[in-house]
Amino acid sequence: MAGFRDLPSVDQVLNGAAGQAMIAAHGRPAATAAIRAELDAARAAIRGGGAAGDVAAGAGVRLDAAAQTALRPMLNLTGTVLHTNLGRAILAEPAIAAAVTAMANPLALEFDLTTGGRGKRDDHLRGLICELTGAEDATVVNNNAAAVLIALNTLGFGRQAIVSRGELIEIGGAFRMPDIMARAGVELVEVGTTNRTHPRDYSAAIGADTGLILKVHTSNYRIEGFTAEVAAPELAAIAKAAGVPLLNDLGSGSLVDLSTYGLRREPTVAEAVAEGADLVTFSGDKLLGGPQAGFIAGRADLIAAIDKNPLKRAVRLDKIRIAALEATLRLYRNPDRLTEVLPTLAMLARPAADIAAQAARLAPAIDALLAPHGFAAAPCTCASQIGSGALPVDTIPSAGLRLTGTSGDAPDRLAARLRALPTPIIGHIRDGALILDLRCLPNDTALTGALAAL
Repeated sequence: MAGFRDLPSVDQVLNGAAGQAMIAAHGRPAATAAIRAELDAARAAIRGGGAAGDVAAGAGVRLDAAAQTALRPMLNLTGTVLHTNLGRAILAEPAIAAAVTAMANPLALEFDLTTGGRGKRDDHLRGLICELTGAEDATVVNNNAAAVLIALNTLGFGRQAIVSRGELIEIGGAFRMPDIMARAGVELVEVGTTNRTHPRDYSAAIGADTGLILKVHTSNYRIEGFTAEVAAPELAAIAKAAGVPLLNDLGSGSLVDLSTYGLRREPTVAEAVAEGADLVTFSGDKLLGGPQAGFIAGRADLIAAIDKNPLKRAVRLDKIRIAALEATLRLYRNPDRLTEVLPTLAMLARPAADIAAQAARLAPAIDALLAPHGFAAAPCTCASQIGSGALPVDTIPSAGLRLTGTSGDAPDRLAARLRALPTPIIGHIRDGALILDLRCLPNDTALTGALAAL
């Protein structure tokens, strides 16, 4: 059995062919650290009565593992189309191409090619947003929370913001609307109750210190039963009569009527603008299907004030996302082709019958791949959801694969193995099985190819 004397020195490994390859691929400092770590492991093995492995090979494995990013592509078979933890919307091909061009080249981001003077980066998006929403003007920041923050700060810093108790939502990551309002420097004035708010509640709360009225679309939950809320048009009339602006936060805002695709109707941005809101805020990476961004559309004078706010520079967009957003927004000029070119709407509108046919087609092949590992696959029906706070209690009929094993912990064990694949596969566990909802599967070979590495 090899002992301590048989172990190579760090320099011996570095100067060998394997060591030189490690240096070329990962750099000398990283290669040296990996070899030292492998030598420590070898000494520990010898002390324990075991055998030392190949130091160079072990160091190479360490380096390759450390070089892998956790941000690698995966298959989202959870049944949640816009999964926050998986990056939300998948970009359309024109948006991807525009982002790549922006990354690889200088752009006229803040340069006016006509005059040769300085331009404004938001101008690349302003016209498109106004065209698609009917707003007088628009601006864009890095996410919708930032859009709400800067709008509140601009309109109501040091003053009061009136909002219904039933709309004081908490969004992902435990970020709560009252906390955002506090950071914006506005004083929260709650009106109504959790389940019922009336026009008189708003009117009674308006006073000399009122900076704005805030309406929040409760897209991530629903209160049912004995409820009442003030509709946006009526609230806009109350705000206008009092001479205070109305900010309508749509959250996961949509530019199109979702009922066209068989989903429950949600208010569109254009409708919120037409209903009289002075400002409307909404996300770019949810139902809109673009990269992460926060849009603010509405009155030109209020948009101008927001653009002058010092916070604007802190929350502005970079050239890559502006390019991708412009390409995404252009797709909405041809609404009849949206489900062909915009992945988010294509997945949401995908017929359940098509998904069921895919599940039936894939089941034998997936079952054959899993059988040697003690698992089985069969087609099943399931229900998808939009995700990212949109229509939280609504589901979409879907189909998938039900993966089972013989032991009680089989679903958890299989889920862990699928997460560890070079292309991870993420499903959800239900009723003693791992369910792979196929709504978001791009093609058959994507799944069979990923599972071949099992």
